[in-house]
Amino acid sequence: MYKVVKAFVAAAALLSGSAFGADAQVTFQLNWMAGGPNAGFAAAVAEGYYKEAGLDVTLVQGNGSGNTAQLVANGRAQLAYADAVAVMQLVAKGAPMKLVATIYQSNPNAVMSLKKANIKSIGDLKGKKVGVPSGSSQTTMLPLLLKSNNLKESDINMIDMPVASMVPALLQGQVDAVLGSIDAYQIQAESQGAQLDVYRFADYGVPTVSTSIFASNDYLKSNPEIVKKFVAASLKGWSFALDHPDQAIKDLKKVFPEVNEKLATAELAAITPLFCSGGAKYIGKAEDALWAKSQELLSEVKLLPAGQDPKSYYTSEYLPPASAMRACK
Repeated sequence: MYKVVKAFVAAAALLSGSAFGADAQVTFQLNWMAGGPNAGFAAAVAEGYYKEAGLDVTLVQGNGSGNTAQLVANGRAQLAYADAVAVMQLVAKGAPMKLVATIYQSNPNAVMSLKKANIKSIGDLKGKKVGVPSGSSQTTMLPLLLKSNNLKESDINMIDMPVASMVPALLQGQVDAVLGSIDAYQIQAESQGAQLDVYRFADYGVPTVSTSIFASNDYLKSNPEIVKKFVAASLKGWSFALDHPDQAIKDLKKVFPEVNEKLATAELAAITPLFCSGGAKYIGKAEDALWAKSQELLSEVKLLPAGQDPKSYYTSEYLPPASAMRACK
């Protein structure tokens, strides 16, 4: 029987297995509602990888990386999944937690335009109308993208608009391009028949670490072997999802019956390039150079404080040995 907690907030208690060898109880707080971006964890549940590791894992749906990061910072969850930037911001302010495995090796942010707009590079945005979602990470990081491509903010006509208006505005020709993410806006537009040119921030000078497994320092100190087993089984689940996406979506549906399989399938296909981007050598492990680059870029737009040691955010000690990890090709 699959154990699912649908509440946004849940206590993430861990019970060490009994003397009779019961599986260790682990509650894992997700960053968002269940979908393709969580398929690897659901596969690890349904395919029995957590069970094989001696873990009884409950997946808890979330309502945003910022909220999930705050749950761990406040001690209301111990082991969780969220965008690395949200976690790093709290760590920089003193929150006692660490990132232990990175699933998206770069952010899913992208510039999207209709093919008929004939925008063939970031440089072609000069003089164009670009829809930017109010208060989003894409908008915050846009100056970095422009700088990396020899553009100034004055070179483009930025049109601030509500998130719900982004895709309709693009499809109706009200803007020439929009800022969005490959796991959301791109899917929405293509589901309506749009043919897009998509330019990911990570490919155009703004590679930053993204969604990652993290935990409170107290939890890591008290349960090092459980964390290692959980990370290894989770990475096995993600490897399965990459090799068998159709079955992984079925597993997702088993664990979360309310999931829209068509949407989840599109989401999983969209995020696949992120697992081995950013110079990654192994799925699940962001390289030190990427962490350093992320600190440099994010501090430039004041998302992180300047001078912070990148190694204060993460540790690799809970990852499997390289020989047991899936190499990026």
